Amino acid sequence: MRVWKQWTDECRTTRKSGSGPRNVTSARDDRHLVRMARTDRTASSRQLAALWSIATGVSLCASSIRRRLLQCGLRARTPLYRIPLTHDHRRLRLQWANQHRDWRADWQHVVFSDESRFNLWYHDGRIRVRRYAGERHLPECIIERHSGRTPGVMVWGAIAYHRRSQLLRIVGNLNSNRYIREVLQPEAVPFLQSLPGAVFQQDNARPHTARIVKSFFAAQQVQLLPWPACSPDMSPIEHVWDVIGRRLARDPRPVASADELWCLTVVLHNRVVMCTKTRGTIISSLRVFDNPRIWISECMHT
Repeated sequence: MRVWKQWTDECRTTRKSGSGPRNVTSARDDRHLVRMARTDRTASSRQLAALWSIATGVSLCASSIRRRLLQCGLRARTPLYRIPLTHDHRRLRLQWANQHRDWRADWQHVVFSDESRFNLWYHDGRIRVRRYAGERHLPECIIERHSGRTPGVMVWGAIAYHRRSQLLRIVGNLNSNRYIREVLQPEAVPFLQSLPGAVFQQDNARPHTARIVKSFFAAQQVQLLPWPACSPDMSPIEHVWDVIGRRLARDPRPVASADELWCLTVVLHNRVVMCTKTRGTIISSLRVFDNPRIWISECMHT
C-alpha cells in the first residue's frame, strides 16, 4: 500500500535520498577504514574491528566492517598463490624473456615437457559447504583430511607445436637413473628424433639436471632450451595439466583406485588434445563422465 500510494501521489517508487537508517560511520570514517584494510590485506573483519576500536575508541561490529568495505568495493577473495621469487630469479626470468622476445617460428621446434601429480581425492582448495547455523559438525558438512601422502598418480608428458608424446605413468619417486631409463630412452628421445631440429625443454628439477642426465643428452645430441629456475608458469604444458585437474575435480563419482585415476587421466589427456586440434568444436560431444566403462575401456585400448 505504501508503494502504491507513493506511486499515485508522487509518480515514483524509490525512497528519498537520505531516508532510511543512518550509517554508523561517516564518509571520512569509511576512508580511514579502507586505508586500514589496504594496509593489512589479510586482516579479517574481526581484526579490523579490534583495530578500529583501538584507533577511534568506538566499537564497530565485524558485520558493519564488511558492509562498509563492500560499499567501497573491497571484497574478501581467495588470494593468488605463487612461488616465492628472489631478486636473482626475477633477473634471470627477465633475461630469458629478453633473449627470446623475437622468436617466432623458432617456438615450433620447442618440445615442452613436465611431470605432474594427480591425487585420488582432488580439489582446488576452494570447496564450500552450504549449511545452516549449528550444522558445522554434521557428517555431510565435514571434509576429511587424510594424514600422510595422498594416493595418486604421477605422469610425464611432452607437447610440441603440432604433436604430443605419449603420457607416461611414473610409479614411485623419480630419480635421475629412472628418468633416463623410463622417460628419456623409451619416449622422449624417439619423440625428439622424429621432429627435425627439435629443442627439448625441461625444468631444473634434480633428476633433470644430474650429471648422468647431462651426459646422456650429450651422447644423444639432444639440444636443450635453457630454462630459468622457478618458472613453471612459463611452460604451456602447465595449461594441459590444469585442464586435466579441473576435469577431474568435476567428476561427480569418486575414483576408487590409482589405476582407475590413471585411466581417466589418459582419456582426459587424449580429449584435451582432440579438442585442441579441432579448436573446441567437439567439446560438446566429449561426454567423458557419462559411462565409466566407456573411458576405462578407451584407456585400455590406447
